[in-house]
Amino acid sequence: MRRARRPAGWHPGGPRPPATLPANAWPRAGEDLCHLSGDFRILQRLGGHRWSLDDLLTAHFAASIFGRSPRRFADLGCGVGSVLMMLAWRFPEARGVGIEAQAVSVDLARRSLLANGLDGRCRVHHADLRRVAVAAGPFALVTGTPPYLPPAAARSSKDPQRRACRLETRGGIEDYCDAAARRLEPGGRFVCCMPGEPEGRVGEAARAAGLAIEFHRAVVPRAGKEPLFALWSFVRSPWTRPARRLSPLVVRDRRGVWTPDMRRVRNEMGMPGGFDGTTR
Repeated sequence: MRRARRPAGWHPGGPRPPATLPANAWPRAGEDLCHLSGDFRILQRLGGHRWSLDDLLTAHFAASIFGRSPRRFADLGCGVGSVLMMLAWRFPEARGVGIEAQAVSVDLARRSLLANGLDGRCRVHHADLRRVAVAAGPFALVTGTPPYLPPAAARSSKDPQRRACRLETRGGIEDYCDAAARRLEPGGRFVCCMPGEPEGRVGEAARAAGLAIEFHRAVVPRAGKEPLFALWSFVRSPWTRPARRLSPLVVRDRRGVWTPDMRRVRNEMGMPGGFDGTTR
């Protein structure tokens, strides 16, 4: 179990997990239990797929764009459950569903839900998002952090879990848009992360699925660098509309220090490094 790196006197707020960790939620050999949002923790494999900046910014963007608490939300290709649990922390009254194809990730996500006392209002289906029937839908909010590298375009990891989270071995943004469109309730939103511009592949995938781009925000890892990926919000609509381009989110300044925007993200998602006197 990893100790939290928290400033003295810092309290994250938000829903609290059980005081005692359930027996099945303790990390097994080759796993660790790390802090996520607030006092929530997440089980991950050492050397396996782990939650990332993509997950944090997608969850925060979804919560910010949607605003109010959805009654039900879903995360497509939920992996180890990071986005699912971040949104469950941000919206403590909402009920969530994750869909994940890899058995190893499903097991970790389900045990993490148990560890955080979320098994009563969140669940993870072991299924391929391209084929599974609508699970407890429709949903007011659907999220996804799809892999965005074709299998032949990058070096493949030797670890199957990491490889499937990076390479499009089970489809790409086109499949995520189609799966989301089929699960959105009227007025609902689909939020994801993906490199590119509205005029490119993502825009074509959205139009084919009957979605319209609502917002687009580029993410710059460090001041002076090119965007790493973008955050997207879609609504179900038969008409195309101009995407509203938000100002880029710069994660770190030229010195490598979190920017005020990034500190705000962390603060609003229950993570240290927000507006609490820390500098990184």
